[in-house]
Amino acid sequence: MLGSWRAHSEMFCHLKPLRRFCLKKTLPHWLNYSRALSGAEAINALRPFYFAVHPDFFGQHPREREINENSLKRLSVYLENLQKPGFKSLKPTQLTFYIREKTAQNSSEGQEPVSTSGFRAVRFTLHTSDLLSTVLYILNSCSLSAEHIQSLNTNVHSQPLKDTTGMPDRPIKWHRSYYSFTGFKDPDEDLEHVSRVETTLLSWLGSNGKSAVKKLKNSLPLRKELDRLKNELSELLQLSDIRWQRGWGVAHRCSQLHSLSRLAQQNLEPLQNAKGCTIVFTDRSGMSALGHVMLGTMDVHHHWTRLFESLPSYFDLQRKMSALEDQISSLLGGIQVVYIEELQPAFTIEEYYSLLGVFYNQLLKSRTPSPPLSLSGLQMILSSDRYEPSLHELGHFNIPALSDPASLQSFLRTKARQARENVARREELKVIENELIQASTKKFSLEKLYKEPSISSKQMVDCCKRLLEQSLPYLHGMHLCVSHFYSVMQDGDLCIPWNWKKGEAMK
Repeated sequence: MLGSWRAHSEMFCHLKPLRRFCLKKTLPHWLNYSRALSGAEAINALRPFYFAVHPDFFGQHPREREINENSLKRLSVYLENLQKPGFKSLKPTQLTFYIREKTAQNSSEGQEPVSTSGFRAVRFTLHTSDLLSTVLYILNSCSLSAEHIQSLNTNVHSQPLKDTTGMPDRPIKWHRSYYSFTGFKDPDEDLEHVSRVETTLLSWLGSNGKSAVKKLKNSLPLRKELDRLKNELSELLQLSDIRWQRGWGVAHRCSQLHSLSRLAQQNLEPLQNAKGCTIVFTDRSGMSALGHVMLGTMDVHHHWTRLFESLPSYFDLQRKMSALEDQISSLLGGIQVVYIEELQPAFTIEEYYSLLGVFYNQLLKSRTPSPPLSLSGLQMILSSDRYEPSLHELGHFNIPALSDPASLQSFLRTKARQARENVARREELKVIENELIQASTKKFSLEKLYKEPSISSKQMVDCCKRLLEQSLPYLHGMHLCVSHFYSVMQDGDLCIPWNWKKGEAMK
């Protein structure tokens, strides 16, 4: 495995000059003079890409929707890491997207022909070192125009020479009469319209409420079937819970449970090893760092059976991992080593055990005595990056596995009091959040009110407080998800941004 990774790393090193050459040849030459993009500008520059791959447009294609959802989350992590201070380089990240197409196009390298469903698959590997080159590489890989990025360039130091191929030295800006005469859409007019018309909560609910009600009504029989299957399997296998790592639709979830149910009927004995466990349907099979049994949705029954048969060995590894966490805790004044699913990468138990081992060996080599100050009651999470230790607003410490032990212990001692204060505030905020969720659910007669994992308690509290000030009859009996964007999901769930805007509904 390590040799395979090293070989891949060497391959990417050799390809760096080639990738730079390709970018220079295929992208507008004026971009060589552009300043670095901010995070907000990068998101704005990628709008054509987001519009082409947004999962909501793939409601009738659950597989392609799932792939786009997963790839967007990985891309988001990549972009966030690029903006972190002091980062050096990121591991190559391979992504696959399905891109909506109105008309068939000639497929280019890395792309498949347009399917009869109106989309094509695009695969590319990111190994860029800044936001601008990342944005350009994504747009170029997806055959999307990058000319609109020139409007973001406000600090051009010199004017490039005209290209010898006869191409203009700037994007062509047609007069509005050209679009009126030809019937083509003016892209600038679309952008101006979007910026002028700010979506408000009331206007969006007024425009989308009926379609959401219809989708929710259509999904009710499947939702009942999903609950029935989940309860039957949980009872049969004596499971703690059944979860899904991705935002799959109800039909897709039912299909996965039917598949597990058939396996239980065919060969029940291996599945009984999962007694007391939580089963999570996700991208790959194995055991997670939390000890959950992961069933890869692309795997066949044979792979699942082998996983259930090997669970006893996973349980042995789980016990070793717990012992290692206890040893680390004893070396660091009693601080608890935890894995927080919402804030850390999706480690398998093998990957996480290896990370713990690296950190433990780092502590042993230093022979630094345990800190006199007790850190009992505090928590820390391990990361595989090389950044400095930090204190999260939720009260836990973010500790790189390769931290210098002496500096780390000094940092922990210095920040211990603030960490305890953060923990106290977190607990208070959690109580307030739960009370506001209950109050909002009751006031609007919601069937369900929940949030995405990326939404903090502070954001949820702010959202619910403002919701309770409104009169929103559209929400009666609905499933409402607090997120970062507006969307009607394929089964009728309404997604609203936590920082929604006030305003009147459209008549």
